[in-house]
Amino acid sequence: MAGTGSNRTILVALAANVGIAVAKFVAAGVTGSSAMLTEGVHSLVDSTNQLLLLYGRKRANKTPDALHPFGYGRELYFWSFVVAILVFALGAGVSVYEGILHILSPEPAASPLIAFAVLAIAFALEGWSTLAALNDFNSARRGSIWQEIRDTKDATTLVILLENTGALIGLVLAALGLGISLLTGNPMWDGLASVLIGLVLGVLAILLLHEAKGLLIGEAADPELVAKIRNCAAGHRGIEAVHDVMTVHSSPTMVTVIISADFTDTLTARDVERIVADIEHQVATSFPIVARVYVRPQDSAASPDG
Repeated sequence: MAGTGSNRTILVALAANVGIAVAKFVAAGVTGSSAMLTEGVHSLVDSTNQLLLLYGRKRANKTPDALHPFGYGRELYFWSFVVAILVFALGAGVSVYEGILHILSPEPAASPLIAFAVLAIAFALEGWSTLAALNDFNSARRGSIWQEIRDTKDATTLVILLENTGALIGLVLAALGLGISLLTGNPMWDGLASVLIGLVLGVLAILLLHEAKGLLIGEAADPELVAKIRNCAAGHRGIEAVHDVMTVHSSPTMVTVIISADFTDTLTARDVERIVADIEHQVATSFPIVARVYVRPQDSAASPDG
C-alpha cells in the first residue's frame, strides 16, 4: 500500500461529510443562516476532497513501469496538494465571501432550533470521523502532535485529520455566531462567524500546502532510520567508511536509499560485488519500508568529507 492509513478512514470521513452537507444545506435553506450555508459548502468541499484522496491512493498503488520505474507513489502527494488548494480556494474563500455579504446585508435567521439540531448532529458525525483519523495518526506518532504533523509522510491521514479539526472548530463558531445573533438580535454575528470559519480553514489549508509541497518535492526518511541504515552498512567486513546515506520517500511506505561507501583497497572486484549484494539484501530485509537500495563505492579521497 502507498499509504499507511486505511481506506476505511477516508470512507468514514466521506460518509460523515455527505450526510452533514445535506443536513446543513437543508437547515440553511430553512433558517437563512449564513454560517450554516458556509458550513454546508465546507462539508461539500470535504466530501470532494475525500473522493480525490481515494483516487490518489488508487493511483499511488499502480505497478512501476518503464516510464515511472520508481512507481506512482507520489501521486498521493499530488492529490493531497490539490485537496489543500481546494480547502483554501473553496472552503476558506467561499466562507469569507459569504460572511462579508451577510455582514453587509444581515438577515435574521429563522427556525434556529433546526440549525442547532443540525450542528449537534454534525458535531457528533465529525467527531466520529476525527477519532478514526486520530487513531491512524497516533499509530505512527512518536513525539508531540505538532512534531508528527511536521514529520509525517502519510499525507492522506494528515489531510483528513486537519480537515476534521477545521470542521469541528467551524461547527463551534457557527453555533456561537447563531447563538449570539439570537441573544443580541443582531444577525451580523452570524456573518462574522462565517468569516472566522474561513480564516480557520485558510490557516489549515496553508499548513496542508506547506506539508504537501515538501512531500511532493521529495523528503528524506526519518533521521533515526537513516542512522540505522548507516550502521547496518558500516558493520560489514570490507567497509572502511560510509560517506553518504541519501534517502527519499516515493510514498509513505516506500523509501529509496543510495549509500556511498569506501571499500578496503585490497578487495577484489568480486569481493566488492558480494559485499554490495549483502548490504543491499540486509538493508532491504531489515527495513521493510525500503523499496530499493543502491550501494556506490566511493574512495575517501574523493568524498566531500574525506
